[in-house]
Amino acid sequence: MAEAKGDYFVDESLSTTKKNIHVKWYRSTFYNALILGLANFSAPGIWGAMNSLGAGGQASPHLVNAANALTFCLMVVSCYFSSAIVHLIGIKWALVIGTMGYAPYAAGLYTNNRFGIEWLTLLGAALCGISAGIFWMAEAAIALAYPEPYNQGKFLGFWLSFRLAGQILGGAINVGINAHNSKAGKVSYTVYLVFIALQSIGPFVALLLNKPSQVQRTDGRKVDLSVVDHPWVEIKATTKRFFSKQFLLIVPFIGQAVYTEAVMFTFSALWFSVRARALGSFLSGIVAVIGGNLLGLFLDRTRIALKTRARGSFFFLSTLQLGLWIWSTVLVTRFRRTKPTYDWSDGTDGFASPFALFLFLVIGFQVNYLYLYFVIGQMTLSPPETVRLAALLRGTESAWQALSYGLNSVAVFGEVGGVYLNFSLWALALVPAWLVIKDFGASAQVDGRRSSTGVFGLPATGDEDAGTRSEDSQEAARSDETVKV
Repeated sequence: MAEAKGDYFVDESLSTTKKNIHVKWYRSTFYNALILGLANFSAPGIWGAMNSLGAGGQASPHLVNAANALTFCLMVVSCYFSSAIVHLIGIKWALVIGTMGYAPYAAGLYTNNRFGIEWLTLLGAALCGISAGIFWMAEAAIALAYPEPYNQGKFLGFWLSFRLAGQILGGAINVGINAHNSKAGKVSYTVYLVFIALQSIGPFVALLLNKPSQVQRTDGRKVDLSVVDHPWVEIKATTKRFFSKQFLLIVPFIGQAVYTEAVMFTFSALWFSVRARALGSFLSGIVAVIGGNLLGLFLDRTRIALKTRARGSFFFLSTLQLGLWIWSTVLVTRFRRTKPTYDWSDGTDGFASPFALFLFLVIGFQVNYLYLYFVIGQMTLSPPETVRLAALLRGTESAWQALSYGLNSVAVFGEVGGVYLNFSLWALALVPAWLVIKDFGASAQVDGRRSSTGVFGLPATGDEDAGTRSEDSQEAARSDETVKV
């Protein structure tokens, strides 16, 4: 029975209590998490593997940072239109199409590494940007909508672990190939042939995903990612949601979280030998997987009040970031003057501190990234809203990363400016983010309940108009027009 609670309608039959309804293994949320993870591994995971080597494994970070900036600029555009694309082709095919642009990017890095050809790197980056925006929206919407309430954090942690698995694999391959290379420079071009092959299987992996209507959840609820409105209506609704007070307040928080990627990989490329970069790629992936999954488990602890989980995680992550940015500022300020190249043969004589910092930066990036999904999950009102917010999260993320990679392609920004700016972003983001996060689990929200969209919880604030409250009934009335995805 639905009961009005403040500004929201709460279905009292919806509970985060774990159930044990039997499901077919190939329709389960775990199966779909595995397929989504493997698709992530073969596409952005391998992309991350290349970038975790520092500048895509190149000797200089500047061309690759510029290419990545182009990728993320185009991703902003493709993310913006992605909810309309879901209306036309469905969420599964959006995921399939989204995997197709990654292999050309790896091919561009290969030709640049081996033959010095630069234009294919930029073309590959452009193709990657067009498809990746669609992929990022699709995987985010699936990760938010498919799992049961009590498995949400574990689903997110498991899925995001595959992205890091690409980084771990890339690092392991490169350590094996470049174990004796203690100098600065680029990695062996043989590495890219492996990457191209892995990214080419991405579309075939994505075809194994269940459509939402096929998914079987242990709580018995159906998954719905229907987008019923005309594409132009979807575009206008997405634009309106972006300019809502609630979303605008978390834009700086998204920025401080994702800007770090370019900063930490440029840090690796500038100050470490080839084999040290490879080792950093390998080890940082492992520790980040552990950190991300631990946070996911904590966010799933429904015995702990939602308010406590939301605020506790926020304060922990904020404190962690403060320490990391102070540490980073001290080191890069010194490195700009001394211009070191550290290798593991240096032992504790200079190598240990920057290498440990790199590992912690990757951990910080991963746990912040997962927490962003928790925040978005609290803001979701309906199935179409899940797709829109997923698109806005990934599009905003892309815009910030386009800025970060673009700025880090400038030498002085790569050396020190990126760290200084990221530190400033962190400081500026705290208060606006707190204004949103403090309401999670408060009076406008019922802890332990969640909406039928299958995400972390009920909406935290009332930015949406009242018509959204009855969106389910509106959709039922026009069910004959619904595009089932």
